Amino acid sequence: MDQTPAQPPLDLTLDAAALTAALVDFPSPSGQEKALADAIETALRALPHLTVDRYGNNVVARTHLGRAERVILAGHIDTVPIAGNVPSRLDEDGVLWGCGTCDMKSGVAVQLRIAQTVTEPNRDLTFVFYDNEEVAAHLNGLGHVADAHPDWLAGDFAVLLEPTDGQVEGGCQGTLRVHLKTTGERAHSARAWMGSNAIHAAAPILAKLAAYEPRKPVVDGLQYHEGLNAVGIEGGVATNVIPDACTVVVNFRYAPDRTPEEAEAFVRDYFADCGIDEFVVDDHTGGARPGLTHPSARAFLAAVGGEARPKFGWTDVARFSALGVPAVNYSPGNPLLAHKVDERVTASLIPETEARLRAWLTS
Repeated sequence: MDQTPAQPPLDLTLDAAALTAALVDFPSPSGQEKALADAIETALRALPHLTVDRYGNNVVARTHLGRAERVILAGHIDTVPIAGNVPSRLDEDGVLWGCGTCDMKSGVAVQLRIAQTVTEPNRDLTFVFYDNEEVAAHLNGLGHVADAHPDWLAGDFAVLLEPTDGQVEGGCQGTLRVHLKTTGERAHSARAWMGSNAIHAAAPILAKLAAYEPRKPVVDGLQYHEGLNAVGIEGGVATNVIPDACTVVVNFRYAPDRTPEEAEAFVRDYFADCGIDEFVVDDHTGGARPGLTHPSARAFLAAVGGEARPKFGWTDVARFSALGVPAVNYSPGNPLLAHKVDERVTASLIPETEARLRAWLTS
């Protein structure tokens, strides 16, 4: 149940840094976004140049000016659980501290400021504010909107306001999580020869992981870095029992030149000689190519400056890619600070990001 306390209305006339602080002070951990979604919807409905739709706790606002292209600005409104880092705090060095400052209420503040101030953009605009990005993929609000109202997400190019430290990050890597299971036979540990140790049987899996050499392909001009790692291991019955089951949890982060089918086939083949008794796909989401050859992407990169970098993690640009919409990641937050108790953002970067987006959309 959503137990978020009542909050004052959002004031979109605040500068982007102050609006970020207001959003941080509006707690919205995953599953508790309704009050913030209500406030965003109310603030956007007051803007006559936008039409506003809502599906669950997901809000979509659009211009309808008949421009030749449509650009989507998207961001999630949830955060990881609060850890004593709300309310926000601006220190004497101009750093804004608090849950979501980096991931990604500073980006959401930029979206809202653009929605409020850019009334005659050179491209039609769609603003997407969605819930449950920080949790299981089946709860993701952007995915729910894509399934129920794909027309709301129609566009030629998308910018996802995920933290990038003010640099364009293209595409994203796919992520595959598998459970590799080995089996044995229980026995008393004093008579181990009467059984078969399933944990010992997992040794070839660990050896293959230790020997793995990451592939570093260049995709559309950006160099990605794949990774294959054990992220968990479980086995054992009691301290005097030879275990009859063991599971190694493996995560494969793969470059966007692989399809999901190719990624799974690679992992299956890589461990084919390791004596695995059961291979279970636990979670799998494909990546997205950078899309930097699209004219809007080139114009965007020229407008905001810097040199494009690859996004090594997974983001919802993959969902836009699946819809046929090229997308990049761009916002003022530093991705290395996401989800940390000491999450923070340099306040001056927030209006700078807003100004760069405005220049792109109005020049």
